[in-house]
Amino acid sequence: MRGLRYVPQNSNVNFIGMRMIAFIFSAIIIFGSIGVTAQKGLNLGIDFTGGTVIEVRTPVVPDLEMLRTALNTLGLGSISIQEFGQVDDLLIRLPEQKKPSGWQKGDSEPNNLAIITVREALDSAFEGQIVDYRRIEFVGPQVGKELKVKGLYAIIFSLLGILTYIWFRFEWQFGIAAIVALAHDAIATIGLFALTQMEFNLSTVAAILMIAGYSINDTVVVFDRIRENLRKYKKKPLGELFNFSVNQTLSRTLMTSVTTLLALVSLYVFGGEVIRGFVYALIFGILIGTYSSIFVASPVLMFMNVRRSTPPSEKPPVAGDPEVIVET
Repeated sequence: MRGLRYVPQNSNVNFIGMRMIAFIFSAIIIFGSIGVTAQKGLNLGIDFTGGTVIEVRTPVVPDLEMLRTALNTLGLGSISIQEFGQVDDLLIRLPEQKKPSGWQKGDSEPNNLAIITVREALDSAFEGQIVDYRRIEFVGPQVGKELKVKGLYAIIFSLLGILTYIWFRFEWQFGIAAIVALAHDAIATIGLFALTQMEFNLSTVAAILMIAGYSINDTVVVFDRIRENLRKYKKKPLGELFNFSVNQTLSRTLMTSVTTLLALVSLYVFGGEVIRGFVYALIFGILIGTYSSIFVASPVLMFMNVRRSTPPSEKPPVAGDPEVIVET
């Protein structure tokens, strides 16, 4: 009994022939992402900016405009309030409170006093009804700055590590093509967060690293088949050979993406608000990563002057053998 196939076994889609359209589309994504990020910036979470986050559940559906007005007149700086899942769940962000002049070590921390002030204001706004304070988190400015730098280092060093791995496993041309595809995915994901202004925090950085790992896994499968076919088909034109290789791995690529997306969509719907941004980034990353593995990595590799040499350890193909490769 044969399993379900999303792609015909002998598919022959001309992916390489569409490379210029794909390059134009990718250029729009890249430059658009850079432009949106430069113009609007990222909505950095408390992990990077420092400050206090208070998650509350109100006894009744709140009037957000009234609450914003009431809290922003407390003299604590710009306080943001947003719904967090349900309409009665709120996420309140307080900026870092500076220590006043003359403050001494034994005095109360300004951030603790700010939390007390906000709680009193909320209790007063709901006229003595019970407000459920579900989470209070504080991150200092120095910690936020350190996390921002380390998050950037994590992305840079992961890309360099992937480049080194691909370089040693294949050739330097494969490594450059893989890094171009990975940078494409990372910039597009950052641009999405700048466009939607969803909170960009440490979970988002973790999602970008996971996207890089997933995307390079797909790319390595395609590259491995390209390398194998370069050794076997000496006279086949590069464009035809690359198309042949991508089509051979197309079923595996799409099936892996579909099954991963099924799990991620379930997490997005039922996982709750806490991990929604993380899952949101992964869903987009899987889609853009699948696209880049097919339409970016392989076409870029075509411009890198890939060699067709056969390693001495390999036996040359026998004349008259059929050019058939069993699909994995």
